[in-house]
Amino acid sequence: MNIFRLAGDMTHLLSIVVLLLKIRTMKSCAGISLRTQELYVIVFLTRYLDLFTRYISFYNTVMKLVFIGTSICIVWYMRYHKVVKQTYSKDQDTYRHYFLILPCFVLALLIHRTFNVMEVLWTFSLYLEAVAILPQLVLLQRSSNIDNLTGNYIFLLGTYRALYLINWVYRFFTEDHKYHWIRKFL
Repeated sequence: MNIFRLAGDMTHLLSIVVLLLKIRTMKSCAGISLRTQELYVIVFLTRYLDLFTRYISFYNTVMKLVFIGTSICIVWYMRYHKVVKQTYSKDQDTYRHYFLILPCFVLALLIHRTFNVMEVLWTFSLYLEAVAILPQLVLLQRSSNIDNLTGNYIFLLGTYRALYLINWVYRFFTEDHKYHWIRKFL
């Protein structure tokens, strides 16, 4: 593991902590897209299915469990908590997120490293995560008022993505790869 991945993981974790902090302390999910959160549940459940078949490290296992658990917890709060669910802006969170799932899955069936269930689901999760933020961005565009914690959550998610991009570039140049087709284009 390199410093960029660790920083990315911690930034992602911090974004989730900020979001849960907002929901728990303010008893409000105003400005948060339930649709984005539901997509994240799908992302983490499909990406981390190997949790049951492959052990990588204690850190990896704990992070997988935390991301699955917190994403389910956020959706539960937004759907079922008696106070929090009343603050959800269903009339503004209208992005048809289910239209994102099928194209991502078809793309994963077509473009993947190896054709097996775990690899296709992992690839699907990558594609879906890339677009899962769209309902949140549309909701923010429609909202007239964005509170600091929601803004911080979005900023931290963007920072996590940027750090992971640096992680992948770093790994590309420092690790030996089985597939060298990318180097032909460089």
